[in-house]
Amino acid sequence: MVEHFCNDFGLSERRACRLAGQSRSTQRYVRLRIDSPEFVRRLRELASERPRFGYRRLGVLLRREGHVANHKRVYRIYASEGLAVRRKARKRVAQADREPRVIATRVNECWSMDFVSDCLADGRSFRVLTVVDDFLKQCPTLEVDFSLPAVRVIRALERAIELYGKPDAIRIDNGPEFTSRHFDAWAYAQGIELRFIRPGKPVENTYIESFNSRFRDECLNQHWFADLAHARNVIEDWRVDYNDVRPHTMLDDLTPSAFLSSLGGAHGPRPDGRDVSAKPQLSTTRRAAHAAL
Repeated sequence: MVEHFCNDFGLSERRACRLAGQSRSTQRYVRLRIDSPEFVRRLRELASERPRFGYRRLGVLLRREGHVANHKRVYRIYASEGLAVRRKARKRVAQADREPRVIATRVNECWSMDFVSDCLADGRSFRVLTVVDDFLKQCPTLEVDFSLPAVRVIRALERAIELYGKPDAIRIDNGPEFTSRHFDAWAYAQGIELRFIRPGKPVENTYIESFNSRFRDECLNQHWFADLAHARNVIEDWRVDYNDVRPHTMLDDLTPSAFLSSLGGAHGPRPDGRDVSAKPQLSTTRRAAHAAL
């Protein structure tokens, strides 16, 4: 605007700034900081590798690599490079009464479990058993196969329990794999409580529904699976990345593995001597968001 007044009407810069309502210091400002080409290149690489990550989560990854950049600088470069996460249209859903749910306060207090389906390149469908720790947000296992009856579910859970410990309870829906007598007998023998949600109320199993949404968005929708072996390899790589690399906002941008280490391990005491069953020292914002879930 100031340049328009000066060039077209022959006004001085002082008078043009006064008419435009802009200070002369702003008009004469020249940006001195030049963004490092290496920083911009790395930001573009990460955005290409993880297209469903926004600028805040990409900024966490950049700072882990040693780059000095706050969220404002990352956002400015992210926007100037034309990078953006494609927004998805929200579905209109009916407002329903929600049951109060107990918030997990320690590791292995409760796992949530469900199934996700997808297709191979030849059109054949396969299923994925998804499991997540309600407190730690860690994924103990992702079992992939064309068919996952109760026997396969039990086998996958037993392998996960050997690595991550046994949960006190598992929250599940009313699918035939979970309501079978075989699965019920196994859970009883293991001393694991089965917490069934009400039929038609997936909102009561929000942890696994949220996990499934990220799993589909960041993994299943980003790959074309040639065969079942390819799907298993890609999905397992994503699970390891989810547990050990991907920053989680509910854990103050830590990974589940790093957050578990800060608690002193799954079954041991914290470094400060406190029991791992104590609630984590999250920030006020994170703690409020965690309680709202």
